[in-house]
Amino acid sequence: MTDECFAGIDVSKHKLDTCLMPGRQRHSCSLDKIEGLIAWLKKHAPKIVVLEATGGYERETAAALVAEGLQVAIVNPYQVRAFAQASGRLAKTDKLDAEAIAAFAAALRPEPRPLADQDLAVLQALMARRRQLIAMRKAEANRLETTKQANLRQGIQSHIAWLQTEIAKLDEESSGKIENSSVWRAKDELLQSVPGVGDVLSRTLIADLPELGSLSRRQIAALVGVAPFNRDSGKLRGTRSIFGGRGAIRHVLYMAALSAVRHNPVLAAAYARLRQAGKPPKLALTACMRRLIVILNTIVKTNTPWTLTPLPHNTVA
Repeated sequence: MTDECFAGIDVSKHKLDTCLMPGRQRHSCSLDKIEGLIAWLKKHAPKIVVLEATGGYERETAAALVAEGLQVAIVNPYQVRAFAQASGRLAKTDKLDAEAIAAFAAALRPEPRPLADQDLAVLQALMARRRQLIAMRKAEANRLETTKQANLRQGIQSHIAWLQTEIAKLDEESSGKIENSSVWRAKDELLQSVPGVGDVLSRTLIADLPELGSLSRRQIAALVGVAPFNRDSGKLRGTRSIFGGRGAIRHVLYMAALSAVRHNPVLAAAYARLRQAGKPPKLALTACMRRLIVILNTIVKTNTPWTLTPLPHNTVA
């Protein structure tokens, strides 16, 4: 038996529903009454407090809990929902969601991760906003192709021009953030020393993959979502595929890999070798994505810029 307890918090726009496991003790409060929740949690001293990533609403709550010395983990909501369904919890309300998160915490015990400091949070917000504007620009470009009316086309073109201006402003601001930090500036120079890696991938990795350089090659590949998963059963050997991970990073990494297999001699040779072995283009490119993130991880870990001489970062399997 153990006296350990685990807390799950369902964060909504205006309310926090909390549940403790074991025992299913509950607490509910509005966001502006979080002091009462913190006092209640301190009284019960949970081993860890788990929240779902909910598009940003969870950040302020998590920061307040961490500031009071509580151990906090922010987890993928799809994992919690899958766990709840596997446990037979099919109904969904705020209180039931808090209970499911607490049960998830008690069963799987996710490790707390440090929250982003203020400067990193600002850079993450800039990169997230940039991705939103890029998606809007692409949508408007698609509409422009199918729109024939001149007045509507003019409006779409004006909107695309405005989006271009806003993206340029975000690029300038994020560049300034990198330049003003000696640590980020050095990391940016290391990353961009690799042929095929440009501003966008470098800033995305600095903002959204702070673990780069601190994990093993297998761990970093799995975290980004470029590690192939087996699909075997008995004598059947299924097709390996990638799944999960940080999709925003993987998207930018894909675009960088397209450039790298043309301009980076190590990755170009790897891609050609895979294609000659009969691998489909997308599979070969995915393998190069994995190799690229492993190379970048090694470069940051060893603090060694890219070179064609035989060093660990360009000889990694």
